[in-house]
Amino acid sequence: MKKTIILEIDGKNVEAEEGMTILEAAKKAGIEIPTLCYHEGLEPYGACRICSVEIEKKGKSRIVAACCYRVEEGLKIKTSSEKVDKLRRIIIEMLLPISPTGPMLSLAQKYRIEKSRFYAGKTECVLCGLCVRYCATIKREHAVTFVGRGASRKIMVVPEKIGTCALCRECHNLCPSGKIMDLTAL
Repeated sequence: MKKTIILEIDGKNVEAEEGMTILEAAKKAGIEIPTLCYHEGLEPYGACRICSVEIEKKGKSRIVAACCYRVEEGLKIKTSSEKVDKLRRIIIEMLLPISPTGPMLSLAQKYRIEKSRFYAGKTECVLCGLCVRYCATIKREHAVTFVGRGASRKIMVVPEKIGTCALCRECHNLCPSGKIMDLTAL
């Protein structure tokens, strides 16, 4: 049996099981934290940082990804603060030109972002990794992968797996930008 931990989220005492993430504990308590790269069936990835929260531990505060950070006894969490909201707004503003529909548009509206200062490059992929992780973990096909590093990083269908990928298409529902549909179209 796992140990029960008491922590504070937005001033509310919350019970969580040892090993849970902040995101899981918040969801269980009915507290919403926005996400983009999170999927319940996959290991936390922490790529998008939309789920960032401010934690206070031993009198010191810092920003962490709620999908990856494990709960601790006495942890104080703010799901919205000046620092957190500023970080989320910048992330959303950077991703909005890349993916101006679906989840990104909803987040932009929630954070009252009408226009981005940034320009989108050639890709429309937000590099959340949902398709790559789903294909590897759930489907065990490894048909979709990352190639390149840094600013050159992109998603690619492995040439030998194009047929498998085109028939599956299960990752289409996960993709916040819809870019995977372009890559897997035959």
